[in-house]
Amino acid sequence: MRYLGKKFGSMIITLLIISFLVFLAFDLIPGDAAMSKLGIDATPEALEKLRAEMGLNRPLFIRYFDWLFDFVRGDFGTSYKYGVSVVSMIGSKLPITVVMAVMAFGLMLLVSLPLGIYTAKHNGKTVDRLLTVVTQIIMAVPHFFMGIVLTYVFGLVLKLFTPGNYISYEVSVGKFLSYLIFPAIAIALPKIAMSVRLIKSSCVEESRKDYTRTAYSKGNNTNKVLYHHVLRNALIPVITFWGMTLADMVVGSIVIEQVFNIPGIGRILLTSIQYRDYPVVQAIIMLIAAVVIITNFCVDMIYQVIDPRISTQES
Repeated sequence: MRYLGKKFGSMIITLLIISFLVFLAFDLIPGDAAMSKLGIDATPEALEKLRAEMGLNRPLFIRYFDWLFDFVRGDFGTSYKYGVSVVSMIGSKLPITVVMAVMAFGLMLLVSLPLGIYTAKHNGKTVDRLLTVVTQIIMAVPHFFMGIVLTYVFGLVLKLFTPGNYISYEVSVGKFLSYLIFPAIAIALPKIAMSVRLIKSSCVEESRKDYTRTAYSKGNNTNKVLYHHVLRNALIPVITFWGMTLADMVVGSIVIEQVFNIPGIGRILLTSIQYRDYPVVQAIIMLIAAVVIITNFCVDMIYQVIDPRISTQES
């Protein structure tokens, strides 16, 4: 419980620090949200009146604590540009981004875990060398370029989907998911390559340790040693990578939405930055930060389950 409390407290403090830095950053950025809304021809009186209505003329810390209190209660404020609740703006788009990230993460697990174990069992052989070259190439390709390649090959050449023909989940869940398959693949492929190499190297490293040789000396075959002894310890660094990857895939989904013309939170984020719609931008950035930090917290908890010695060492 002490380990859990320490990690939970650290998570809350980190979120508070990030929330203040995010709020402060937008306060220091040159420009005026009121002028962005009224235009450069607005009179000083009109600008001052709108700043007062938007609460921009109040001291920084008062505005921050009011914003933080509302944010914790689930009130993300009102959009400067559209005059509607930020929650309603994000709420309709967030499921799209989340589903895409979860699909990409699921693909990574389904492909990388068995493939990583397979390459570890065949370390140094031809198939391992071939996969090493392939994964090295895939790791060098960024999300957006992978999306462009998949769009050209599977959309324009093979015509397995129609680029830009996004269908909302409110219209058809099946067609919605089928359209997200290729964006999810574009996000997952580089992470699959990284995960395969990490699983392989971790398994190979663990297989050279004394406890593995002891397991072999007791008459266990390769599969039994791998699945009952090596894999549990080998997965500890891999789980860290997976936790970081899940958070990264949310960010990757925002980027890849632009390539596949998907109306997720990425489009709202770019539009809001352009129009200095700070409440929307702050809410999206905080949600992304929360995903990253909470994911890391969950990874720490999984660590403790896999290897209880970790909590003892950090107490």
